[in-house]
Amino acid sequence: MKMRTVVSVAPHTIEIREVERPKPGKNQVLVEVKSCNICTWEQRVFAGEYPYMYPFNGGHEAAGVICELGEDVIPEAWPVGTKVAVRTLDSCGACYYCRHNAPNLCTHKLKKSPSNTPYEGIKNLGGFSEFICVDIAAVYPLPQDMDFHKAIFAEPLACVLNSVNQTNIEMGSDVVVIGGGIMGMLHLMCAKLKGARVILSEMDDTRRALALELGADAVINPREVDAVQAVKDLTEGRGADTVFNTTAIPAVAKQAVDMTGYMGTVVMYSSQHPAKDIEISPSWLHSSQAKITGTVSPSIVSFEQSVNMLKKNLIDTTKLFYGSFPIEKATEAFETAMRPDTYRCAIDFDASK
Repeated sequence: MKMRTVVSVAPHTIEIREVERPKPGKNQVLVEVKSCNICTWEQRVFAGEYPYMYPFNGGHEAAGVICELGEDVIPEAWPVGTKVAVRTLDSCGACYYCRHNAPNLCTHKLKKSPSNTPYEGIKNLGGFSEFICVDIAAVYPLPQDMDFHKAIFAEPLACVLNSVNQTNIEMGSDVVVIGGGIMGMLHLMCAKLKGARVILSEMDDTRRALALELGADAVINPREVDAVQAVKDLTEGRGADTVFNTTAIPAVAKQAVDMTGYMGTVVMYSSQHPAKDIEISPSWLHSSQAKITGTVSPSIVSFEQSVNMLKKNLIDTTKLFYGSFPIEKATEAFETAMRPDTYRCAIDFDASK
């Protein structure tokens, strides 16, 4: 039995290919994908930044419906027809990091396909396909009335929660978010739920305005003012208690450290392009007792937290969703997702059901 899948084959070139539909193995379910967001990393592959990835079928912000059960899957626990979010970046459970409660750092996470085998030589994550096989440990049931365009935010929100979980945000503390993209906005909303005063640094006027709508207490335009000094002015000269750098710009990474106060924490959320080194004073680090850390991918805990937050309507992602495109318009979907005036765009396989 065949299915359609979206494949990046060259810069700005998408093919819709027919491949064999996967069959769920032991302790797996087959999920009929209804919708899948286009992540920034998949946009970079599409743009040609990682030519060694071609041909590539991405998609890791996916949601759908269980349609078939593999061996040893209990039907009462995983009924066919259940709406689910899926964690496609799997973990082996046996490497050093998995056994130290950090499965998001799994040594093998990008080597293990979510389906039984890669699709006919196509490197894949699987979400940009009509069907995907997923271990039951990576399936998260959703309310039957949840909109799929809300459900597909489970993975990006889980990434942000893993970032927030690296910190100790207290009620009334000062949090700076650098960057007003989708991940910056999710950081903003999560920090507000923690009871923090949130300051967002962003050059784009429209994004700063949206940040205020989403609850930011102050916004900074780093084109017009010294962002580090602006943060210190807002914090009685101390600097921020927590800084999240959600940009991919090395110079901004240095700025994030400089606006962090004593006993503060700075989180390098985004990968850097290019990955240039920054200078940090070891004397300042010694004297400040500040912490500099990073975060990558969602943890199992943060994915569970994310799904629970979406179930309980604690996060409203409506203003972060630009729109969806049918699989036949996948190229247009990618091109639209790469525009600076959009947030998440999705490819739909039939999100109406």
